[in-house]
Amino acid sequence: MNEKIAEHAAEVLKAIAHPIRLQIVELLHAGEMCVGDIVEALGGKQAITSQQLNMMKAKGVLSCRRDGARVYYRIENKNVIKLLRCIYDHCEHKKG
Repeated sequence: MNEKIAEHAAEVLKAIAHPIRLQIVELLHAGEMCVGDIVEALGGKQAITSQQLNMMKAKGVLSCRRDGARVYYRIENKNVIKLLRCIYDHCEHKKG
């Protein structure tokens, strides 16, 4: 693996390496959601959730579209789901 690919991989991993961001990715795995619905599902504050969404968007994990006053997010990089499944599988095996 060359240095540029390693750096990009590290950036993607950093982009999802937070409990709130992991929860957001799990929510969006089911489909596109608007910011308000994500905030409601997580029970957090809109400002914090928006920061997390924007950071993942900047790293290419998520993308968004505007519909009037609402902003809808979706997973842009589907490989993130595959990666998380491997990590979750590893965590499940370590439990028992």
